[in-house]
Amino acid sequence: MAKGTLGLPGLDAQVTPSIQAVEPALFYAFAVLTCVSAWAVVATANIVRMSVYLLLTLGGAAGLYFVMNAEFLAAIQLIVYAGGTLILIVFGVMLTSKNPFMQLKPRPSEVFAGGLIAFCIGALLLVAMAGTDLPQAETRVVGYDVDVIGRALLTTYLVPFEVAAVLLLIVMIAAAYMARVRASD
Repeated sequence: MAKGTLGLPGLDAQVTPSIQAVEPALFYAFAVLTCVSAWAVVATANIVRMSVYLLLTLGGAAGLYFVMNAEFLAAIQLIVYAGGTLILIVFGVMLTSKNPFMQLKPRPSEVFAGGLIAFCIGALLLVAMAGTDLPQAETRVVGYDVDVIGRALLTTYLVPFEVAAVLLLIVMIAAAYMARVRASD
């Protein structure tokens, strides 16, 4: 009996779709999720909803990394950005704002300038994509070693790694201090 078939006489239907058919669908689904939620970050006026949409954007980007077989980058995306930085942003907003549910109301000139910049960047990206030959699916590079990355991070790049950690700790302490000073005023 062939793998992936039902094994019934006269029926050779596939039980599960081919992985080659699922990967593009997942890629486009994550791309749409990332783009729509990124647009929602810009379009919404509620800060708490912005952070939720930002979480979806960062999660969609991590999904894109997973589909492209960059599992280490996807894990870093989820741990550092979705897990750490987004929580830091939410805590910063909650600690420093008197009303965390405040509404942001941009002026029409700011909306126009932002839309114009987004359009220009999008046009440049489309021009760059149109002029680029994309590799075929068979030429995918797989096989980086997470052990090598981990050893390099904890030996060669240990000092920059620790400096970044201390810097984030200082930022968090400063935000808590500023919130405490404001509350006592």
